[in-house]
Amino acid sequence: MTARATEARRAAVLGSPIAHSLSPVLHRAAYEALGLAGWSYDRFEVDEATLPGFFRGLGPEWAGLSLTMPLKRAVIPLLDEISETAASVEAVNTVVFTEDGRRLGDNTDIPGMVAALHERGIEQVDSAAILGAGATASSALAALARICTGEVVAYVRSEARAAEMRQWGKRLDVEVRTADWADAAEALHRPLVIATTPAGATDALASAVPERPAALFDVLYDPWPTALAARWSAYGGAVVSGLDLLLHQAVLQVEQMTGLAPAPLDAMRNAGEHMLDAR
Repeated sequence: MTARATEARRAAVLGSPIAHSLSPVLHRAAYEALGLAGWSYDRFEVDEATLPGFFRGLGPEWAGLSLTMPLKRAVIPLLDEISETAASVEAVNTVVFTEDGRRLGDNTDIPGMVAALHERGIEQVDSAAILGAGATASSALAALARICTGEVVAYVRSEARAAEMRQWGKRLDVEVRTADWADAAEALHRPLVIATTPAGATDALASAVPERPAALFDVLYDPWPTALAARWSAYGGAVVSGLDLLLHQAVLQVEQMTGLAPAPLDAMRNAGEHMLDAR
């Protein structure tokens, strides 16, 4: 165990709203399993306006931060360096404070998505579909750049969103075709479907799930399962949940912040499932 890991250190998740974040449950479970008795992990309600002031108040005891919306882009000017992964989608969800005081930004959502898919045996697909075009959709495209060898079709509700997704495709070197949300049922026949939409947005698609679906990655986790995920699973298709994503990106955060690897995935999953069951 490194000297850095044995010290009393602090970490936290920032965002707005933040009250229902599972990150404290996952990170605290990791600290307990790793024997990091002096480490703490909290949550703070922070928006774009209050983020610079929060950073100014951080002392040397801070090891790292997890960032959720709306801070993933707003934090970038406050950092000394960001990883190529974070730069590819202009989004940082992880900040690590080095021993010499530098602030390093990374994005663990993208490799977290890939790891969650790998855990379910999905290592490569020849085409995929994305439902939605928000911030998570760009991360999904970046993940697909690593595992998809062919076309990605993004189903969106407006031409403005379609243009954004095509631009992200060019930037990430992914072959992206856009289609109208009204035709989203077509997506369900692809080898991999990634649903990045808010709760309830895909419920109407549940009745269109084919009899032999392939793989669905639904980034939601509460409430779970979604109507789409429930029908997909009932028909025997592979389902990856938002909890899987949250776990795998948190695993990478724990490893970066503590310097200890591998992080205890099973202990973190058990803690997360227990908390969701209790809600």
